[in-house]
Amino acid sequence: MPNRMKIPIRREPSWQEYQFRLQRKAAYRKQALRFFQYFSGFIILFVIVYGASVSFSGTVCQQLFQKSVILSKSSSEEKKQEETKQEEIKQEETKQEQTTLLTKKDVQGFIRDVDLLKLNDASFSVKSDKHSYVVETTLNTSLQQYLSDTLDRKHSRNIGIVLLNPGTGEIHALVGFDRTGENKNTCIEGLFPAASVIKIITAAAGIEKCGFSTGSSFAFYGGKHTLYKSQLREVKNRRHANQMSFQDSFAQSVNPVFGKIGANYLGRETLIDYAESFGFNRTIDFEIPMTSSTFSSTDKTFQLAEAASGFNRETTITPMHGALISAAIVNKGGLVEPTVIQQIRNEKGEIVYRNKPKVIGHVVTEDTSKALYTMMRETVSSGTSRKAFRGANRDKILSQLDIGSKTGSIGSRKIRNVKYDWFVGFAEEKNGNEKLAVSVVVAHEKFIGKKAGLYARDAIKQYFQNYFDQKQGEMQTRNISKGKNQKSV
Repeated sequence: MPNRMKIPIRREPSWQEYQFRLQRKAAYRKQALRFFQYFSGFIILFVIVYGASVSFSGTVCQQLFQKSVILSKSSSEEKKQEETKQEEIKQEETKQEQTTLLTKKDVQGFIRDVDLLKLNDASFSVKSDKHSYVVETTLNTSLQQYLSDTLDRKHSRNIGIVLLNPGTGEIHALVGFDRTGENKNTCIEGLFPAASVIKIITAAAGIEKCGFSTGSSFAFYGGKHTLYKSQLREVKNRRHANQMSFQDSFAQSVNPVFGKIGANYLGRETLIDYAESFGFNRTIDFEIPMTSSTFSSTDKTFQLAEAASGFNRETTITPMHGALISAAIVNKGGLVEPTVIQQIRNEKGEIVYRNKPKVIGHVVTEDTSKALYTMMRETVSSGTSRKAFRGANRDKILSQLDIGSKTGSIGSRKIRNVKYDWFVGFAEEKNGNEKLAVSVVVAHEKFIGKKAGLYARDAIKQYFQNYFDQKQGEMQTRNISKGKNQKSV
């Protein structure tokens, strides 16, 4: 019996399968409808945007195009300008690198032989190593000439006068005279016994190390301007001794008081430390080689007293250094480096040297400088400078100033009939900011001629006379200019 072919029997879907199929078909229809809606919306939006762009293409598109071109050009121009500026800066830096700058040592070499005391103009030309330079100084040559004309050459062996700015160290005038011809410039080369000028350093050390104030009281036996071993002993009975404040002792230059301070309170090391901080025993950097001031002492009591009071000839100082010491008092204790050169130009007009104000160091605190300032002013009002500045409060120029000083005088042991006379001080505008440091030394011969204090008075008065005249002229110019502006309005 032949085999029969088996035919599969078709099974009807269950109710669950049937429901699943219906749901899937419904989902397909829903997705197709959503796609059709999105596509239709896109077509409509495209038509609207295209129509708007076509309708405004004649004006809006043209303006937008022009604006984009302008912005593009502006950005390009700015970029080009910046590149040009950077290139100019690089060229200037290269130019400066190629310009050989001079050091202070170089300057010392080629102006060493220039006589600054006899300059007719504040600038001069020099040649060095086949190069030509124009040197512009800080000197006020008219002031310098005025002071030079007042020198008493008949009765003096040496004279040195220095005027400088206490804040910057810029020198206004260098005036000198040397009958012997040993010193070309007595202001920076001549070493003279410091005498009582050294009391500034002793006073500074006494204030800071011993706590002395301007009102501290001291007692001593004997005269004010002598110094004997017996005067260094402590006073047991003050009723039979001279009594004086620290300020008055300074103003009247009382040797026994300062001798006792040095020998009985400070000692050798402290005195030397303070002297060296004020510039003694070291080289002070300057455009012209300057002789170093000297200070020394042994541990012996009487020699300490002599060094502290200036009652010796071993402590020596230049007039320039004297001006720097007084400048430090005005400058709140800042010892400035002196400078006489404003700037130097080469053949091409390029600046190859320019001075930079520099404070070497702070020698005392601001409070100490204030105390010394007060004591130096007392020297002018009631001390050893009183005669030289008599009537200053009635003088048209001097009455506008606060003036302070320390004087000194001592005879020479080596040179017969020579007596050294010092004025180291300052002048400051009462109602302004102008200041001046002054140093004067005179080596008198047999007859005493014009003294250091009178030279200082003349120098201060002439300097501030010029300053006030210039100040008044500038004020008048401003007022005239202001009046014209108001009229034009």
